[in-house]
Amino acid sequence: MTWTQWFIFILIIQVIHGLGTWKLYIKAGRQAWEAFIPVYNGIVLLKIINRPWWWIILLFLPIVNLIMFPVVWVETARSFGKNATLDTVLAVVSLGFYNYYLNYVADVNSIENRSLQPKSASGEWTSSILFAIVAATIVHTYFMQPFTIPSSSLEKSLLVGDFLFVSKFHYGARVPMTTVGAPMVHDTIPGLNKKSYLFDDNFEERKTSWKNKLQLPYLRFPGFEKIDRNEIVVFNQPADTLLDMNDFTPKRNYYKPIDKKTNLVKRCVGVAGDSLEVRDGYVYINGKKNELPDRAHLQFSYLVQPKANQFNPNFVKNRYDITDGFGIMNAQNTYYFSAISDEALAKFKNHPNVASIKSNIQEKGVRDSNIFPHDPNYNWNVDQFGPLYIPEEGKTIAINLDVLPLYKRVITEYEGNTLQVKGNQILINGAVTDTYTFKQNYYWMMGDNRHNSIDARRWGFVPFNHVIGKPVFIWMSWDGFPNARWERFFTTVSGSGKATSFLIPFLVLLFGWIGFNKWRNRKKESK
Repeated sequence: MTWTQWFIFILIIQVIHGLGTWKLYIKAGRQAWEAFIPVYNGIVLLKIINRPWWWIILLFLPIVNLIMFPVVWVETARSFGKNATLDTVLAVVSLGFYNYYLNYVADVNSIENRSLQPKSASGEWTSSILFAIVAATIVHTYFMQPFTIPSSSLEKSLLVGDFLFVSKFHYGARVPMTTVGAPMVHDTIPGLNKKSYLFDDNFEERKTSWKNKLQLPYLRFPGFEKIDRNEIVVFNQPADTLLDMNDFTPKRNYYKPIDKKTNLVKRCVGVAGDSLEVRDGYVYINGKKNELPDRAHLQFSYLVQPKANQFNPNFVKNRYDITDGFGIMNAQNTYYFSAISDEALAKFKNHPNVASIKSNIQEKGVRDSNIFPHDPNYNWNVDQFGPLYIPEEGKTIAINLDVLPLYKRVITEYEGNTLQVKGNQILINGAVTDTYTFKQNYYWMMGDNRHNSIDARRWGFVPFNHVIGKPVFIWMSWDGFPNARWERFFTTVSGSGKATSFLIPFLVLLFGWIGFNKWRNRKKESK
């Protein structure tokens, strides 16, 4: 729905609320008209049920409000003496329409200054769990979210098994677009293998489905910094339109809302306004070779011919610090190593069983059909790519049939325009044009593991509305249970030089705080 449609929808909800509660407002010593004024009626109701005014904020936060509305419905019934289990069940199951029974049929009276303490141990337990979920959902959705690194695309900087905290407030927290879903769950409910949100993902029906009408337009809170070149960024995979995630070619037979697309983490090697080119696997920005931070280590694949007949791949991997170290021998008695850094290569080439090592860089002009923009006129591959311009908000470019494949998805999928080609003419929203002005910033995300990373070279630009946040902290790291990487516990993601673990200072502060609380409690008891 558009913002106008949402505004009308909210007004209708206010009328429904007013019709179902105005007598209850009068019985609580308020005026009937107060039940119909948007937002104000919520503040008044919270006063009636003896709850803090700031709960009104929680009622307007997507996902969080799915928890808070049932709480308010139950609290309203209890504020008018309906404390039985049946009353609680009816308030929730009726989606709040139990208030109509209380308003027009039941003989109830307002209970002023009622006790908010649960009347049983189970009630206290339920209340504690419920508000813990609310607090965790707020933090998870708008401030900090945990992620796990599943692949080696950023190996050496982020390792498989790193557990991250990703800040959502650096670039500005994105308001959830999917308004009906399970809290703190992405696209699938663990253990059930069921979709965690209400949405019709059939492309042919998604525009008319009532489920999709509950989608919020894109909205983001202000951030305090922009995405810088070479920063590591977490984002929703733009081309995640498939059930089969082994195929990253954009298709139109499956659809996911933006905030439910697969979460990825890559390095932003190109920002809005940059001109980007890949030469022999190295990125060039505005004609200059991109210089990565000192914690980043590029890795490429190599063809290795041994003097003898075989290697021990696991030994080679561990001994020479090779990311993806197992090799596959082909008919030419050659092993393929998918990811070796320059530092590892310098040591590995001196292995006594190595006869030769050849870089597996693809030649210029050899087209890979899996590479963006998936057009036969662009003979690009993972190592020889571009140049292309990364769109910047407000900037206008010339559009013709030659460059259209690069920006067709931007114009249609990401910015919601219609596009037609008639002969040599390009029509955008029905009007013939030879220019286009971009509505948002775009970024180019790539892995440091250049030959073992599914990234922007496969699916193109990442719109800013797909950006989730900035990884800031590694709180735990495992190289397969029970092998803990203690030196990576409580380390920062960015920065220069070797990462420093803050685990010991954290433990000192934690146990110090626990000890202080125990001392304070004993002092209170002694008094």
